[in-house]
Amino acid sequence: MPRTQASDSGEQKLLDDIRAFGWHCLSVSGDAEHEPFSYTVGLFQTYGCPELLIYGLRRDTAHSVLCIAAAAAARGQPLKPDEPTDELLEGYACVVVPVPRGEYQEHFGFAIWYYEGYDFPVQQIVWPSRAGHLPWHAEATDSFRAAQPVLGQHERGA
Repeated sequence: MPRTQASDSGEQKLLDDIRAFGWHCLSVSGDAEHEPFSYTVGLFQTYGCPELLIYGLRRDTAHSVLCIAAAAAARGQPLKPDEPTDELLEGYACVVVPVPRGEYQEHFGFAIWYYEGYDFPVQQIVWPSRAGHLPWHAEATDSFRAAQPVLGQHERGA
């Protein structure tokens, strides 16, 4: 059962957003060793679909992509793992990859707090380069791969 009581303003904002919108977006700033990423909290509780993470995009762009994905979940049409979708970024097909629980501690602190543990699924939205290559494509550049670490394994050659 998710938490319902907050102990500070950040936790309260998360709870208020989930009550009002069905989910909350958290953005983590990058630093010299890590790329920025954003993720959802509440999609699993509200819509029964995995929480979502996206790496390497500006905060506002990441939020926009997550809003589109959350709206699809609200319509009962959540993103499907390893199936390319062009609904998230105009002119580019993204792929969703399941995130293993071994990544949760480092990436999903507020989700772990909200769900009071690790019992929630997460998928990563993986976006292509301008050339249309996903990070695992042979022609993807090292700098592109570094900007968007893929936390899970993709199933197909998508």
